[in-house]
Amino acid sequence: MNISKPEGASERSAERLVHVPLEGRAYDILIGPGLIGRAGGEITSRLKGRRAAIVTDEHVGAHYLEALMDSLQTDGIEAVSLSLPAGEKTKSLEHLSTVCDMVLTARIERNDAVIALGGGVIGDLAGFAAGIVRRGVRFVQIPTTLLAQVDSSVGGKTGINTRHGKNLLGVFHQPDLVLADSAALDSLSEREFRAGYAEVAKYGLIDKPDFFGWLEKNWKKVFEGGPERIEAIAVSCQAKADVVVEDERETGRRALLNLGHTFGHALEAATQYDSSRLVHGEGVAIGMVLAHQFSARLNLASPDDAKRVEAHLREVGLPTTMGEIPGELPPTEKLLDAIAQDKKVKGGKLTFILTHGVGQSFIADDVPPSEVLSFLEEKRPK
Repeated sequence: MNISKPEGASERSAERLVHVPLEGRAYDILIGPGLIGRAGGEITSRLKGRRAAIVTDEHVGAHYLEALMDSLQTDGIEAVSLSLPAGEKTKSLEHLSTVCDMVLTARIERNDAVIALGGGVIGDLAGFAAGIVRRGVRFVQIPTTLLAQVDSSVGGKTGINTRHGKNLLGVFHQPDLVLADSAALDSLSEREFRAGYAEVAKYGLIDKPDFFGWLEKNWKKVFEGGPERIEAIAVSCQAKADVVVEDERETGRRALLNLGHTFGHALEAATQYDSSRLVHGEGVAIGMVLAHQFSARLNLASPDDAKRVEAHLREVGLPTTMGEIPGELPPTEKLLDAIAQDKKVKGGKLTFILTHGVGQSFIADDVPPSEVLSFLEEKRPK
């Protein structure tokens, strides 16, 4: 484990640092309260540029943009900002064009930075723009949701959605710094925090059964804040960083991070990315339960493990069945079509992240579509 306390953090004892040692592109993830107000100093200590273009959404911007701008100005960084509509539908070609135009108009150079202030939608969109403007400029992630802090802000995946599916246009563009302000999570709705917690639980279910057991005992403290919340974020970031360093471009082990996502992305597409019906973390929660149930159906794992996963996610208030998604779902064949568009499909063959039990996930290639179809038909609401 590379989790440590930053130098000079005697007055910030709760703060944690996770280092991502990618060759030639190493960066730090700082985790703790008050980081938005100190962003200018953290950025200037690492980057040479003195201009920044901030991308945020209207909700997050109302809470944190002024504090971020003040911090950047104090440390000599000239910044402009763009606030976009909140929600998954902002990850579009139209908004990507708007962001790129703003960055170019601001004359952001390669050593300057695009700063993503917001959740995963803003991080994915701003990161994509940072990756393609001038063939790549510096990029700083300031994630303000739990989901973004433990997942989308780390690892360099950026992208937008199309009518064909989620995240099908994008590039790998690693951040130069991630500032995960744990105090920002206090402004989240309970639903948003729960959705992010699904990604925290995911790391335990991939290959850290002890962490999953710790979450079963400590999840209420994670929700309440304090040391347990910071610990859960730090362990999650370290888990993802370890995988990213080993497999940056998802040619092998990194695919394990998609546990629950193949089913979950299909369900998001089925709801047309309507966040009033289903948000990403909720789709992942249902997807992780389905992945464990499907594994049990294929005699790869015990049904008791699927029940344990479902029980914990239900206890924290997450949906665990397709029947809990409001509104009608499309025919099962359409769900299978959405799965077939997933980026993990190779040569037309379905690839799933399945499991031999809690903390024993693996990559399953060439899963028979007929098995998936009959399983989804069995699990869909009657």
